[in-house]
Formats: sequence, structure tokens, C-alpha cells
Amino acid sequence: MGLFDLFSKQKKETLDKGLEKTKESMFSKLSRVVSGKSKVDDDVLDDLEEVLITSDVGVDTTLKIIERIEKRVAKDKYINTKELNTILREEITNLLTENNTVDGEDFTIPDKRKPYVIMVVGVNGVGKTTTIGKLAHQYKKAGKKVYLGAADTFRAAAVEQLEIWGKRVGVPVIKQSMGADPASVAYDTLSSAKANNADVVIIDTAGRLHNKISLMNELSKIKKVMDKVVPEAPDEVLLVLDGSTGQNAFEQAKQFTAATDVSALAITKLDGTAKGGVVIGISDQFKIPVKYIGLGEGVDDLQTFKRRDFVDSLFGE
Repeated sequence: MGLFDLFSKQKKETLDKGLEKTKESMFSKLSRVVSGKSKVDDDVLDDLEEVLITSDVGVDTTLKIIERIEKRVAKDKYINTKELNTILREEITNLLTENNTVDGEDFTIPDKRKPYVIMVVGVNGVGKTTTIGKLAHQYKKAGKKVYLGAADTFRAAAVEQLEIWGKRVGVPVIKQSMGADPASVAYDTLSSAKANNADVVIIDTAGRLHNKISLMNELSKIKKVMDKVVPEAPDEVLLVLDGSTGQNAFEQAKQFTAATDVSALAITKLDGTAKGGVVIGISDQFKIPVKYIGLGEGVDDLQTFKRRDFVDSLFGE
């Protein structure tokens, strides 16, 4: 086995382990749905609907999946319950494909863009700063020069946490005093990164879910200031959501997508929850690619989201 194959195997094992609770929960419920049944009928579909909703796939996405299965049952006339697992797997894969969640490359950035600027948003406690630290580690491991900007100036702990991650992974962190203007921190970070020929800049922002107008104004100001240093920055607005919060993650996604142009999602803490179905629902409802998933505390436990691997781990090979 080559080094690349070994690395891929380790990543797959991490993904399998991270989704284990979701898989066990979902399939224990599914097994009860089909117990004693020989074919997929209305009762089975009603029970399946409940399984998906209680697995935090979300009501709208669940209804979409059930409707597709109903069409297949009507077309094929007779589908036995053994086939239900395969059909469900296929429809979830199709849904993720349609929603532009594709099997992307690992931690790559466009060569023509330098520095590549990522603005990270999300409420406190979702693993935002930890995700930034892990992202910085992955980009540095890929040979990129990375700068971090501590623009969450409303919490001293946020700046300190980012500094700890900066030291841990060996990348510089640009900061100002507590309560400083976040846009000013972003400006300093991009200026320093540009002067030092950095490849990637990751900007942390305040994790307060205040009213939509205030949030919108704050994020717009940061973006406007960054654009002065690096035209058209940021290249990516990454929303970090805590997968273990289930339906609350949907509400957070709604708030932030209304306040700014979110272009990618990172869903964290999937290893500690049976609510991994939230990945499917959020991808479907917001039509924003899930780019990263967090599967543990380790520095390498942030993976780029690959729909085929995700579905394989959820349903088994």
C-alpha cells in the first residue's frame, strides 16, 4: 500500500468513525420501519418520513426524498423493503449532487489568486476558531503561507484562542486591542499578508447573533475594507455550523445567509452526535456547498466534504 493509499484509508476510517452515531441511530430506526414488512407501502413511507425528520434531515428535504421514493414505488409497482436502503442511498446521493455539493480537491486554492481571502462567520460555540486553526494547519501542510486575522474583538477569549491555534500550527496571527474595530484588524491582516507574499488569509469575525441589520452592516464594513487592500476580497465567506445542534443549525444558516453572501459551509462536531442528517438538509435547503466537515478534536480531523465518501460512510460500502 502506497503512502497516498494509506492516507486515504486513514481519512475514510476517521469519516466512518465520525458518522458512527448517526449511522447507528438512523439504521436502528430504519430496521424498525421495515420489521415484519415485505414491501414498501404507505405505512413504511410514513414511518420513513418520521425517521428522516428525527435524524435532523429537515421537514422540507424529507418530504422531497419521500416524494421521489413514492414515484419509484409507483413506477416499479413492487419494491421490497430490502431495496429501501439502496433507494434511500441513491436519492440522498442525487440530492447532494444537485445541490452542488461535489467531490472537491483537498484544501486547494486558485493559483491565480494571491492571497486567497476567507472570511469566517458563525455564532460563538460552534467551533469557528477551532475550524480556522485546522484550516490553517491544512493549508500550511499543503505548502501555503498562511496569515490569520483576529477580527472577533468583542471577546478576549476569541483572540486568545486564535493565538493559541496560531502558535500550535505555526502561522502568524494579526490582532489589535480588545474592542478594536474588526474592519481595522482585517485591513491590517491583509496588508501584512500582502507585504509578506502570503498565499492564504483567514479572517475570524465576531460570533454574535445580534439583529440582522447590525450583523449585515458589520460584515459589509469588513468586506469593504478588505476590498481596498485585495480587490474583490473575500474570495470565500465560510459559515461554520455546529452539527450537534440539529435544527438550530438551520436557523443559524438562515440568519447568516440573510446577512451576507455565504459561499461555503463547514459543519462541525459530527463525531459527537447522531444528528449528521443535518448535512443533507442544510445542503438542500440553502443550496450552498458543504465544503468541510469536522469529525473530532485532532488537528487533522477537519476534512473536505466529499459526498460519495459521506454517503458510503452513512450507509456502509
